[in-house]
Amino acid sequence: MSEKPIRVLIAKPGLDGHDRGAKVVARALRDAGMEVIYTGLRQTPEQIAAAAVQEDVDVVGLSILSGAHNVLVPEVIRSLKERGGEEIAVVVGGIIPEKDIDGLRQQGVKAVFLPGTSTTDTVSEIRRICGSAPTTAGAPAPAQA
Repeated sequence: MSEKPIRVLIAKPGLDGHDRGAKVVARALRDAGMEVIYTGLRQTPEQIAAAAVQEDVDVVGLSILSGAHNVLVPEVIRSLKERGGEEIAVVVGGIIPEKDIDGLRQQGVKAVFLPGTSTTDTVSEIRRICGSAPTTAGAPAPAQA
């Protein structure tokens, strides 16, 4: 009997129009056996939360390059809670200053992926967050937070 695959929603909140990294991550997660939903560019926090709950995802991955993470991430988390999706893990990737990472974690973000994070590390960290990390010794270290 196989486990159900991890379901991940990748979203680009706000006005940021660059999604190459989000698409690379989406493909890597898919190639690793996860089910991936990509919402496209310029999504509102409410649209992201509604899609996440409707699609019954395990993880929401937010790709933010615009510097608006301190506004957008809390709004996504709030919208998830309002829709009954408080159990959905939220991870963030993109241009996030080191000084902002602790604040994002305090608000509930499970992982922050900075530029240069390998897709292998991203896959491993999402598996760890969802409780399905392989138990082999020598696995890659979790994403730096």
